[in-house]
Amino acid sequence: MWAIGAVEPPLPLPLLTPFSPNCRFKTAVSGAESGTASELGDVLVVASIAKTLSKPGGIYSLDKDGDSVPLSEDIVIRILRRGSLDSSKKLDFFRWCSLRQNYKHSLGAYCHMFKVVCFLSHHHENDILELIASMKRDGVKLDSSTLKLILDGFIRNGKYDTALEVLDYVERDLISSSSWGPDIYSPVLVALVRKNQTSIALSVFLKLLDSSLSSPTGKNIVIPDAIACNELLVGLRKAEMKDEFEQVFGKLRQTKLYPLDRWGYNICIHALGCWGDLSTALSLFKEMKEKSGRFDPDLCTYNSLIHVLCFLGKVKDALIVWEELKVSSGHEPDAFTYRLLIHGCCKSYRINDAMKIFSEMQYNGIRAETVVYNSLLDGLMKSRKLTEACNLFEKMVEDDGVRASCCTYNILIDGLYKNGRPEAAYTMFLDLKRKGNTFVDGVTYSIVILHLCRDDQIGEALKLVKEMEGRGFVVDLVTITSLLTAICRQGQWDWTERLMKYVREGHLVPSILKWKSVMEGSMRSPQSRKRDFTPMFPSISDVSTILNLSKSDEAKEGAKQFDYESDEWSSSPYMDMLANEFTSHSRRRSPQSFSMSRGVRVVNKGENSFDIDMVNTYLSIFLAKGKLSLACKLFEIFTNMGVNPVSYTYNSIMSSFIKKGYFKEAWGVLHAMGDTVSPTDIATYNVIIQGLGKMGRADLANGVVEKLYEEGGYLDIVMYNTLINALGKAGRIDEAVKLFEQMKSSGINPDVFTYNILIEVHSKGGRLKEAYKFLKMMLDAGCAPNHVTDTTLDFLGKEIERRQYQKASIMRSNADDPS
Repeated sequence: MWAIGAVEPPLPLPLLTPFSPNCRFKTAVSGAESGTASELGDVLVVASIAKTLSKPGGIYSLDKDGDSVPLSEDIVIRILRRGSLDSSKKLDFFRWCSLRQNYKHSLGAYCHMFKVVCFLSHHHENDILELIASMKRDGVKLDSSTLKLILDGFIRNGKYDTALEVLDYVERDLISSSSWGPDIYSPVLVALVRKNQTSIALSVFLKLLDSSLSSPTGKNIVIPDAIACNELLVGLRKAEMKDEFEQVFGKLRQTKLYPLDRWGYNICIHALGCWGDLSTALSLFKEMKEKSGRFDPDLCTYNSLIHVLCFLGKVKDALIVWEELKVSSGHEPDAFTYRLLIHGCCKSYRINDAMKIFSEMQYNGIRAETVVYNSLLDGLMKSRKLTEACNLFEKMVEDDGVRASCCTYNILIDGLYKNGRPEAAYTMFLDLKRKGNTFVDGVTYSIVILHLCRDDQIGEALKLVKEMEGRGFVVDLVTITSLLTAICRQGQWDWTERLMKYVREGHLVPSILKWKSVMEGSMRSPQSRKRDFTPMFPSISDVSTILNLSKSDEAKEGAKQFDYESDEWSSSPYMDMLANEFTSHSRRRSPQSFSMSRGVRVVNKGENSFDIDMVNTYLSIFLAKGKLSLACKLFEIFTNMGVNPVSYTYNSIMSSFIKKGYFKEAWGVLHAMGDTVSPTDIATYNVIIQGLGKMGRADLANGVVEKLYEEGGYLDIVMYNTLINALGKAGRIDEAVKLFEQMKSSGINPDVFTYNILIEVHSKGGRLKEAYKFLKMMLDAGCAPNHVTDTTLDFLGKEIERRQYQKASIMRSNADDPS
C-alpha cells in the first residue's frame, strides 16, 4: 500500500522482439498485465482518497499532499459515484480538484456532480450556481440533458425564479438555443406555469408547436413532454383561459406526436366539461376506453366525469355513473367521489339522495370532512329542514369530532335568518364573535349586515361595519351596496357620511360615490334622439317561440329514436350510451344553457365587474321604488357605454315588467337575454312561470319545467311555490297538490308561503275541507303563520260561515216547503 503523497511506481515494460514468432502473443499478454495493473492502481487511488475524505478534516489532509495525487477524469468520476461518501464531501473534493493546476473538469465530471447536488433533499441553490460559473471558467459547454437535470431540480424544490434565471444565464453565456434538445423546453414550461406566468408559457409553447407543424420534412420537431403539456393545460384551466385552452388542445390534436397520457385525458375531460363542452368530454372518455391499456379510465377519470355532470346539473346521470363505478369499473369510490356527489345533490335540492350517499360514505368507513358537512348543512337549510340541520351540526361536532369552520357558522347563521329565526341567528353571531376572529370572518359580518338592512336596522348595521373594520376585516362591495340600498330605500342620505368614516381602508366608498355622481349626471343630461320611439326590447307575444318548447318536443322524439346497441361486457354501459348520444346528437347544442348557481347582484370581481355591480345595485333601488322608467334609462345608458349585463340584470327588469303587466316587453327582455347571457339560472325560470301565471297561460308551465329539467335545471322551494301558485290560481288545483307532494318527496319542507298559497287556492276554489287540512298540516309541521296567513284565514272563516248559512237556508226552505 502506498501513501497518499506517494507516486505509483511505473510498471516495467517488456522488450518487444519484432521478428519473434511469439511476438504477438507476448505483446498481448504484456498489454493485458499493464492494463490490469493500471486499473488496480486507479482503484487503490480512489479507495485512498475516499478514506481520507471520510475522516474529519479530510479535505485539508488531501490538500497537504495535493500535488502528488494523480488526477484523471476517471478517478474523479469514481469518487463522485462513491455511495459511502457524503454529498458535501464530494462537493468539497470537486472544488479541490478545480483548484489543481493542469487539471480541468470534463463535461462528464460536471454532469455527475450536478446529479449529486440536484437530488439532495435540501436543494443547494448556491452550489449549483457556483458549478455553472465554474463551467464557464473552464470553457465547458453545457449540454441539453444536464441543463434539464438542473432545471428539474430547481422546479422539484419550488425554485421557479432560480430555474428561469439559470436558463437565461446559460442561454446567454454557455450554450445557444439552437443546440437545445427537445426535452429542455419541458422544465421551462413547467417553471413558467408554476410561477403564474401562464401567458409567457403559452407563447413559448405555441411557437414551438407552430415551428414543428410547419416543418416540411418532419425533422427537428420539438413538442414538450406529457408533463409539460399537462402543466400548461392545468395552468390555463386555473386562469380561466378557455379560448387559449381550446386552442392548445386543438393544436395538439392535430399532430400524432401529442404526448397525451391518462393524466392529460383527465385534465381535458374536467376542463372542457366544466366549460360546458360535455360532448367533447364524453368523446375523450370513449377514446380512452378504445385505447385501453395504460389509457384505461381510472378513479380520477370517473371523479372528473361525476364532477362535470353535477356541475352541469345532470345529477341524475352522475348518480347512475356512480353506481357503475361501484359495480363494474373495478374501482371503489373515495372521499372525493362522495364529496362531489353530496355537493351536487345539495345544490340541486336532492337532499334525500345526499343524505343516503352520506350514510353510505360513513358505512364504508370514509371520514367526512368539514366541506362535506358544510354542503349538507347548506342543503338542509335551503330545503327548510331546520331541525335536521341542527341535529347534523351536533353530530358533526360532538359525535364525529369534525371541527366547524367559519364557513360552517356562516351557513348556519344565514340559514337561521332564511328559516325565520332572526333572533337565534343574531344570538349565535354575538356568541361567536366573543370567542374571537377564528369563529367569524368578513363574510359573517356581511351576512348579518345584509339581513339587518333588509329589516331597515341601518343604525345597527353601521355599528357592525365600524366593528368589522376594527377587527381587521375588509368591508367589501357586497356589504357597502347592501347598506346603500337600505339608505336609499329610507332616504337617509346623511348615513352615507357615517359609512365613509367607518370604511377607512381603500378607496371603495369614494369610488362608489364618484360612480353615483357620474350616473346621476348621465341620467340628467339629454340623451340622443336617434332611437326615439324605438323599443328597448322587442315586443313578443308568444313566449313559447322564445322558450323553444316545440324544439324540446322534437328533441325528445329524437331521443326516443336514438338506438344504441350496448356492450353487455362493458364496464360502463351507461357512460358509453351517454358518450354515443352526445357525440351523435348534441354537437349542435349550445355548450351550456343552465347554470346551477343563481345570479347575484354583486359579482365582486374587482374593477372588471364594478360597473355592472353598481348598475345592478341602483336597478334594484329604482325597481323597489317602482321607478321602472328610471331603471330602463339606467340600463340603456350603461349598455350603450359597453357595460355587459348579467343574468341578475335581465331577471330584475323582466320581473318588474311582469309585475306591471307588460308581458310582451318582458318576453322581449327574455329574448335579449338569450342573445347576450348564457347560461340562464333558476331565477329566470321562476320569473317566466310568474309571467305565465299572470297571463293565464299555466298550461305552458309543464313544458317550461320539462325544458328546465332537460337543460340540467332543478326546482328549488321558490320555484315550487311559484308553480303551485300559478297552477292553483289557474284552477288546476289537483296538479298543484300533486306538485306539493312531489316537493315533499324530493326532501324539501314546505314553508309558510307554500301553505298560504294552498290554503288560499283551496278556499277560493270552494274546497274548504282541504283548505282546513293544509292549515292543520302547517301547524303540525311547526311552521309559524304570518300576516298573509291571517288574511287567508279570515277569508276561509267567511267562506265557512257563508257555506253554513247557505246550508241552513236550504234546510229551512225545505222544512217550510209543504210538498
